[in-house]
Amino acid sequence: MKTEQIIKDFLEKLGINTDSVEKKESELDECFRYVINTPEAAVLIGNRGETLSSLSHILKKIIDKNTEEEYQEKFFIDIGDYQNKKIQDIKNRAIILAERARFFKKNVEMPPMSAYERMIVHSTFTNYIDIETESFGRGYERRVILKYKGEDY
Repeated sequence: MKTEQIIKDFLEKLGINTDSVEKKESELDECFRYVINTPEAAVLIGNRGETLSSLSHILKKIIDKNTEEEYQEKFFIDIGDYQNKKIQDIKNRAIILAERARFFKKNVEMPPMSAYERMIVHSTFTNYIDIETESFGRGYERRVILKYKGEDY
């Protein structure tokens, strides 16, 4: 069964009306996003994206179970571009803080964030030679430190 149809069927069983489910490219490497367009977006996103995170986890399990292993792809669920905007916001904040690290030639600590958000920050700086990232802390207090490496690296 096609992934878009699995998503539509699942949401229909929840009583959610969807205008469309589209497969799109993602900013993240080797990853797609399935964008759900619905008038009930706020219900699916929830408080600070928590409902969307849970919905995404459940849908991934259902889709993995209903597709053959060699056809499984990396993807995430997006509601009306919410996730895409969130990814861009995280990247932009990280880049601004990296500029601060360069200017002051000191490490900069980001606020606590989820594992997914930390992964976005780490992947943003994979090709930077003067900024290195490291996760620090435990549980809900885990954060990324942007380490300035300098020009002579």
